Amino acid sequence: MNQGRLVGIILMIIGMGIAAMAGLFLAVRSGQPEATMGGTVLGAGLAFIVVAPLIGFGFFLYIKGGQDAQQESVMQKQRQLLDIVKSRGEVGVNDLALEMGVKVDMVRDMVHQLVGLQVFSGYVNWKDGRLFSADAKQLRDLQKCKNCGGDIQLVGKGTVQCPYCGTEYFLN
Repeated sequence: MNQGRLVGIILMIIGMGIAAMAGLFLAVRSGQPEATMGGTVLGAGLAFIVVAPLIGFGFFLYIKGGQDAQQESVMQKQRQLLDIVKSRGEVGVNDLALEMGVKVDMVRDMVHQLVGLQVFSGYVNWKDGRLFSADAKQLRDLQKCKNCGGDIQLVGKGTVQCPYCGTEYFLN
């Protein structure tokens, strides 16, 4: 469990503890003959002023911690994908998805995210399901597709594609 979630849980527990103690105190105090309804309402209001921010901020930290943990998990998967492809040079997309425990579509999304972050250079043939790591310097001078020999075309920032076989080259 990450630190944000833990702090959020602790704040919510403290807030509920204070609310319980204030509720017991007010219940006991309202049963005494000298207690007034105004004093009880004032006590409840003051307890609410203390308890509501604790529980609210604790809930916020709990939710934010969950989002941070999810984002960290995605980043770890991206690092894992990058390490596998760079260390092997060539890997099957289906094998990569199986090894990482994700769907092929998620592998495709992660490859495009890594290209957008400019940390991956290489090429992929989605039809054949092969992902290749390559030096960006070699790919910048490329005129013909390594897969089929066809002319390649610029399709996006740092991305060229073969219109014949669909192989994408990432030039980061």
